[in-house]
Amino acid sequence: MKLAFYLFSLFFFGSINLFAQYTPYFQNYSLSQYNAGNQNWDISIADNGKIYVANDNGLLEYDGLKWDFLQLPNKTIVRSVLAHNDVIYTGSYEEFGVWKTDSRGELVYNSLSHLIENDKSENEEYWQIIPYKDYIVFRSFSNVYIYRDNKIINLESSSTIISCNVVNDQLYVSTLKKGIFVLEDDILIPAIVNPNLFDTEVMSITSFKEGLLIVTALKGCFISKNNTFSHWQSEISELIKEHQLDSFTKLENGNLVFGTIKNGVYITNSNGDVIYHINKENGLNNNTVLSQGTDSTDTKLWLGLDNGVAFVDLNSHHSFFNDYSGKLGAVYDIIRYNDLIYIGSNTGLFFIDNNFKLQFIKDSQGQVWELKEINGKLYCGHNNGSYIIENNVLKKISEFTGGWTIKKKPEFIDTFIQGTYAGLVEFKNNITSWKTKHLGETTIPIKYLEFEDPFTLWAAHAYKGVYKIMLDKETGMVNNIIDYQDKGLWSNYNVRVNKIKNDICFKTNDGWQKYEPLLDSIVPYTLLNESFGKNSYLISDSDSDQIVVKDDNNQINFKSLIDNDYNLTLTSRFFKNRLIVGSERISKINDSIYALALYNGFMLIDTKNYSEKTVLQEPIIEKISVDKKLIEIDSIELVETPYNKNVSISISSPKSTDYYFEYSIPTLDTIHWYKMENEKLDIPNLNDGDYTILFRTVNSSGIISSNKALKLTVLPPWYEGIIGVLLYFLLALIAASFIFVLHKRKINKEHHLLQQKFEKEQEELLKQKSIESEKKIMQLKTEALKNEVKLKSKQLANTAMALVKKNESMLEIKNELLHNKDSFSNYWAFKKMLKKVNNSIGHQDEWEVFEYNFNQVHEEFFNELKSKYPHLTHKDLKICAYIKMNLLTKEIAPLMNISIRGVETHRYRLKRKLNLENDKSLADFLRNIK
Repeated sequence: MKLAFYLFSLFFFGSINLFAQYTPYFQNYSLSQYNAGNQNWDISIADNGKIYVANDNGLLEYDGLKWDFLQLPNKTIVRSVLAHNDVIYTGSYEEFGVWKTDSRGELVYNSLSHLIENDKSENEEYWQIIPYKDYIVFRSFSNVYIYRDNKIINLESSSTIISCNVVNDQLYVSTLKKGIFVLEDDILIPAIVNPNLFDTEVMSITSFKEGLLIVTALKGCFISKNNTFSHWQSEISELIKEHQLDSFTKLENGNLVFGTIKNGVYITNSNGDVIYHINKENGLNNNTVLSQGTDSTDTKLWLGLDNGVAFVDLNSHHSFFNDYSGKLGAVYDIIRYNDLIYIGSNTGLFFIDNNFKLQFIKDSQGQVWELKEINGKLYCGHNNGSYIIENNVLKKISEFTGGWTIKKKPEFIDTFIQGTYAGLVEFKNNITSWKTKHLGETTIPIKYLEFEDPFTLWAAHAYKGVYKIMLDKETGMVNNIIDYQDKGLWSNYNVRVNKIKNDICFKTNDGWQKYEPLLDSIVPYTLLNESFGKNSYLISDSDSDQIVVKDDNNQINFKSLIDNDYNLTLTSRFFKNRLIVGSERISKINDSIYALALYNGFMLIDTKNYSEKTVLQEPIIEKISVDKKLIEIDSIELVETPYNKNVSISISSPKSTDYYFEYSIPTLDTIHWYKMENEKLDIPNLNDGDYTILFRTVNSSGIISSNKALKLTVLPPWYEGIIGVLLYFLLALIAASFIFVLHKRKINKEHHLLQQKFEKEQEELLKQKSIESEKKIMQLKTEALKNEVKLKSKQLANTAMALVKKNESMLEIKNELLHNKDSFSNYWAFKKMLKKVNNSIGHQDEWEVFEYNFNQVHEEFFNELKSKYPHLTHKDLKICAYIKMNLLTKEIAPLMNISIRGVETHRYRLKRKLNLENDKSLADFLRNIK
């Protein structure tokens, strides 16, 4: 335990050697970002900086901004990948080959597996590809294939092949049951045969202390040296036995990287002591590390996971404490006290024990605002009040809630003033106890507080500006408060007060200001506005020679108040979406190490050994397309494109970090730079002419790369070129040759037209006469039809009247019969005669004849009534027809074989059915129906 604590102290407070619970900066890439399969079996980094990943679904390519996905022709899983000498080799199921960039900038696949003699690749998968001398080695579980001079040499093995490694220009082949072989003259010769290696998965072999380090999946590590074979007694050797090794890398600086199946990745020094451990517990997407890849400088480590991809920055001297269990929450302050790290968060107070585990301090749940060492004791400003921590136990010293900030009263050893939710509170500390009291009057919440002198304080309110507070020299109580919001303060909102170089300074929404005692006013502070920036604000203590500000680019800058040239900038890539906005906090751990509070943890910054180098590579033009069709870019100094086409230019800068692109199309007067939203620039419908398009890489610190120029010539439209001129000349000749013919034709045509016009005029005259004759004939026909209608109307009326007379006669006969009923000796003869009379009154055949004649005169009368009023009965239609003929009620009654009163009743009901108002005439309504 003492050794572990010593190592922890050496890491934490010395040169920040990295340790197990702390991690370097790393970034996860999920399936939704690269849009392919979950598992990533192999990773290789090309010399140009691009990342290539063998994925479940195909091959992934990453240039630092975007992921591209490529598939094999058979769309199988890619198991292995190697970027070597500007080409990409991949291995798959029964297939391996090479990808090369064609003249249009696209990666094109060519198979090599057909070169295998006797086609022995059936059911094989190629799990590893490595360079060996001038050759490329492809490994399956059954065979090793060496590709050279466009030929394949097959090295067979009688045991399952687990791995291949090149060490000191020798190719080692590790088998499952028969040990390790070495390649000599295209033959595999036994090299290391030891019982420990039988039935053992040897994952890697590397040079190690003048011998070989043999790394296995479940048996730990072995050292082979000078014909001796022994276990490597180290911390990591025992860990990989437990967590099963799956991938391994040796770095140039001697450090070792062990990727496990069960517990993420371990990074150790050359002695096997764990420096870093990155797993799911501290933020890695997945605990199964299937593959690893490093760049040529061994500063960028890429991990292929069982579910995702991760990047680890091995070059940064920054390290992180991450807690993804959800216990820690948002961190507001960090302090080193008695060689332990204490963390105040929105969920309570924690500390990191000597085993690097996060421990919660009992009864501290709630918001912790501030941690401070006061006279050798650890003070905690809490939402519930204020506490002293003794032996990791809380001791309450103040009931006043919301202990935001506490300041030592100048010239007083044991007196402190605290800003709380309800104003100012005084603390007095002696050896045995604390005494607290509210200073009165000020009940406003005070988060920012500074002393001008022992009895004058400046306090900032979130929405009401700043106040100057005067304390009574005898009692220490507040005796005067002066509101300065109308004394030169630019803004009353979001004001912060700091004391910098003995000046009372104010950060407002509009920039930095300071208090000028001679004027008793607040004036602009030009020095800080120029040095820090108008939108920057302090996030560290202001009582040291080095302070920290956060600017409007979301960067954190360390500034020296002694050396104006000193500037350490921390870009947002390290803490993107993890800052507690508005409550950012940098704490000083020792002379050179600072802690930045984050969500779910904190970041350690070593300012002494700070060596983050901004790498910005000049943009590379990858592809150019015209109307979505790629063009050849073998020589991209000058590109010609047709007129009025959409041009797209894709660029990359894979060796750059934390960057974006800008472009400019210079004019004669000025150059304006515009930010590109992604890696592609779309230029629609360019006019003809010559253009120079400039590209550059820019990072968030404002550092820029050199410019990349592309000359673009937009050809004139075809009608302005040589073809257009020739076509115009040909058209002119054709036009001249036809002018005479056309003129002559025109004269002949005009003569012919005049002749036709004359003939048409004659025809028109004849037509007019014919039309007039037809009109007269039509008039005569119309008059004849009218006369015929009148005649038929009269006939119809006569018919109706005849019917009326007939029915009247029949009714009279009927009445006589009924009157003389008793005169008949034969009752049945009487009934028979009465029935015949009844049948003769309003006979249906007579009505049909009548209806037919009626329609001849009044076309569609019944159809119109039936369509508009389908609920009308047959009897209703009869009455309508009689009314249409102007028959009187007494004339209609016999026709209907009903009484006159019955006709009137029926007329009344008919008006209701036709929705006629009482004052409307039924006869007029029916006469208007055509």
